[in-house]
Amino acid sequence: MEEQAARDRDALLTSAVRTLLGGTDAHGATVHLRSRDRRSLVLCAVAGVPLSVLGPFRRIAAAGPLPVAVGYRTGRTVLLADTEDTMRRFPQFALGLPYDFASAWIPVRAGGETYGVLGVLWPATGDGVPESARRHLRAVADRLAAGLAGLEEAGHPVEPDGETTVAELGPPSAPTTRVGLFDWNVPAGTVSADDQFCEIFGLAPGDFDGRADTLAARVAPGDLPEFRSAVRGALDGDRGVAARLRVLDRDGHPYPVELWARAPHDRPGQWGRLVGAVLDTRTGTAATAAVERLSDGVFSLDPDGRVTYANHSVELLLRARREDLVGHPPWQVLPWLSDPVYENRYRAAMLSQQPTAFLALRPPDHWLAFSLYPDAHGVTGRVVAAEPPPDAAAPPAEPAPPGTWTGLGAMYHLLQLASALSEAVTAREVFRAVADEILPALGGQELAVYAVREKRLNLVAQSGYPDGFLDRFEGIPFGARVPGAETLSSGTPIFFESVDQLAAAYPGLALDDMGAWAFLPLIASGHPVGSCILGFDRPRVFTLEERGLLTALAGFIAQALERARLYDAEFTLARGLQQALLPHRLPHVAGVRIAARYLPGTQGMEIGGDWYDAIVTGRDLCLVIGDVEGHSVGAAATMGQLRSAVRAFTTGGHPPDEVLARTNQLLLELDPGLLASCCLVRLTPGEGTALVARAGHLPPVLRHPDGRAEALDVPGGPLLGVDGTAGYPVSPLTLEPGSVLALYTDGLVEDPAVAIDEGVERLCAALAGPDAGQLVARAGPDGLADRVLHELGSTHRVDDIALMITAYR
Repeated sequence: MEEQAARDRDALLTSAVRTLLGGTDAHGATVHLRSRDRRSLVLCAVAGVPLSVLGPFRRIAAAGPLPVAVGYRTGRTVLLADTEDTMRRFPQFALGLPYDFASAWIPVRAGGETYGVLGVLWPATGDGVPESARRHLRAVADRLAAGLAGLEEAGHPVEPDGETTVAELGPPSAPTTRVGLFDWNVPAGTVSADDQFCEIFGLAPGDFDGRADTLAARVAPGDLPEFRSAVRGALDGDRGVAARLRVLDRDGHPYPVELWARAPHDRPGQWGRLVGAVLDTRTGTAATAAVERLSDGVFSLDPDGRVTYANHSVELLLRARREDLVGHPPWQVLPWLSDPVYENRYRAAMLSQQPTAFLALRPPDHWLAFSLYPDAHGVTGRVVAAEPPPDAAAPPAEPAPPGTWTGLGAMYHLLQLASALSEAVTAREVFRAVADEILPALGGQELAVYAVREKRLNLVAQSGYPDGFLDRFEGIPFGARVPGAETLSSGTPIFFESVDQLAAAYPGLALDDMGAWAFLPLIASGHPVGSCILGFDRPRVFTLEERGLLTALAGFIAQALERARLYDAEFTLARGLQQALLPHRLPHVAGVRIAARYLPGTQGMEIGGDWYDAIVTGRDLCLVIGDVEGHSVGAAATMGQLRSAVRAFTTGGHPPDEVLARTNQLLLELDPGLLASCCLVRLTPGEGTALVARAGHLPPVLRHPDGRAEALDVPGGPLLGVDGTAGYPVSPLTLEPGSVLALYTDGLVEDPAVAIDEGVERLCAALAGPDAGQLVARAGPDGLADRVLHELGSTHRVDDIALMITAYR
C-alpha cells in the first residue's frame, strides 16, 4: 500500500514538472518537498535541468537563505529576474549557480500546510519571469498541493523517502526510427505483421496476403541465403536472429534494415515460430554517416554531461577512443579537461540555455576550440583544432595527480559554509551555520560541536541526539579514550562506516541508533579548538571526495569557533548594556493594556539602536518607538540619549510635534554621525483620542474592533538628525473600544524576498481577523505580540526588532 502511495506521489511530481515545461517557455523545473522533521527541503523531481548540477541543492535547510527555503517559509512566490537580481537578493544561491537565468519559486500549499516548493527556470531575456506564465505556475502548484493533500488525508506520508525522480522529456522531434512487429510460422509459411512492418517492406497494409514468400520477394536476393541460415539456427538452437537485410522500397530501391527475432522454445507446441521486430534506421544511419564524414569533431552530451555520441574526428582530436568516452562526462575521462572551469562551461550552457565556447590545451601543445549548443535535452558539441591564444601560459610540467579534483559540488559546499561562517560571530552562530548548511547537504541526522576549555571538551550545541545522551561526555579530558577526544589529540579525522566498525574500535562505548559517524578535529593555527561529530542514520561509505571535503570543512569551522570565543564574551556584555537601556516595566493605565517585545538581530554580535517607551503624563499616555541607524555601541549610546530626551520633553508637557523637533535639535547638537527614526503617539484613554507624529518612521498599524487592520496613512517629517528646521506634522486619531495599535521597527517587516510595503501588509494580516480579536480577549496584547513575532519574525534577522502592542478597552 505504501509503495503504491509512493508511486502516486512520484506520478504527481513528474506530472507537475512536465506540465510546467509544456505550458510555459521554461527549460527547467524542480520540486522540493519538506523532510519528515521539517528541517530540510529535499529535491524530489527534476526535468530539463541536469541533476548533477543541482547536487548541492538536493537537500537544503528549510531555515536557510535560499529562494526555495524563503518561498517555503513565507508561503509567497519568489521571482528572480536574472543573475543580478539573484546576486542582490540571494547571494548564497548565486554562489552555487552563478549562471544567467530567470527563475520562480512557488510554494505548494493546501489547507494551511506547505508541502514544498516548485522551481521553474527560464533563459534570461531581460524581461524576467514571463507575465503570461505566472497564472499557469500557480495553477500547477495548486493541483500538486491538492494531490499531495489527498494522499496525506488517506494516511500516506508525502515526505520524500527515496532518490530524486528525473522526468524524461519527450523527444525534440518525431522519432526517425520505425519499428514493425511480426509473428512468423515458418513451417506454414505465414506471417502476422503490424502496419508498420508492412510499410517497412514496401507493402500497403491492406495489400499484404500474410505469406512469407510475399515478404521474401521484398528482400534483396543477395541477402536471402545468409538470412535463411540464421533462421534455421534459431529454430534448432537457443540463439536468436540478429540480421542486417536490404529490403526494397515501393520503387524497388534497396535500403538497410535490422531484424531481431527469437524462437519461443519455452512454450510447448510452438516449434517453428519466430517472433520479433524489424527496425528501419535509414534516417538515423544516414545522419550518422554524414556526421562521420566531417573533419570537425561532433559529439553530444546528455543533460548530466555524459557523452552519448562522438564521431570519428572526436577520437582523432581528443586522442581518446569512443568506447572510453561514451557514458562518461569528458572531464572525468580526460585529465586535461578535469579543471572545473570546463565543467562550468557545460553547466552555464545548460542553465542559461545559451551557446558557449572555450579553448583547452591537449598535452603537450595542441589547442582545441570547443563550442556547446544546448537545449533541455542535452548539448551538441563541436571541437576543432585552434591556434594558441596570445596570452597562453606554458603547459604544466606534470598533470595534476589523480583524485585531487573534488568537483564543483564539493567546491560549492566549501564556499557555502565559508560564506555562512564569515557571518557567524558567536559559537552558537557557528553551530547553526554548520547545522543549516552541512547537515542537510550530507543527509546527516546528528551534529555535535565541542569546544576545548581548560583541556576538557564542553558541548557548544547539538542537534538530533536523544535527550541526555551526550551528558556522559560533558567535560571529558582532552586525552580520553573516546573518538571525539582522540580525533582532536591525534589531529586526524576518524570515520566509521558502520556500527560494527565503531564498536570494534571502542568496545563498551555508549551508542545511539546511528549507522555511521564522522569525528572531525577542529584545529586553528596549530591549536586544538574542539571537535565536530556528524552522525548518519544508516551505514555509508565515505568516499575519498567526502573525506577530503569534511576535513576541509573542519578547518573552516575551527577558525570560526576560535574567533567566536572572543565574540561570545563581548556579546554578553553588549546585550546586557542594551537591555539596561530599555524600560524594565511598562506602566499600568486604566482602559489600556500594553505589551512590548524586543528581539536582537541574529546575525552579528553588535547591538542595535531600536527602542520603545511608554510614558504617563497626567491623563495621557505617550507611546514611543524609534530606531537609530547602525549596529554598534555608538548606536546604542545614541539610542539611550534619544530615549531620555523624548521622555524629558514629553513629561515636560510638550506636544508631539515639539517633542520630535526638540529631539531633532538635540541629535544635531550631539553630532554622533547617526540618523534616527521615531514615531510618537499621545493617547488620551478617557476620551479615546490620540495624536500621532512621525519622523521618518514606518506608520502605525491600527486594528479596528470589527477585525480590519490597516497601516495609518499619516503624514510625517524627515529622519531625526537631517534638518534642524524640519517640522513634524501631527495627525488626530480616534480609537474605538476594542481597537489595537501596533508600533514597530523595520526589522519586523524587512525580508530580502519582498518589498517593505508587502512586509507591512503581512503585519496587517497578522493583526486582522476574528482569531486575533479572540486572542487579545483571551491572552491580552502579550498573546497577540507573540503571534506577530511568530508569523513575521525570522530566525535569520539582519536587524533588531522592537514591537509595542496597545489594546484600548
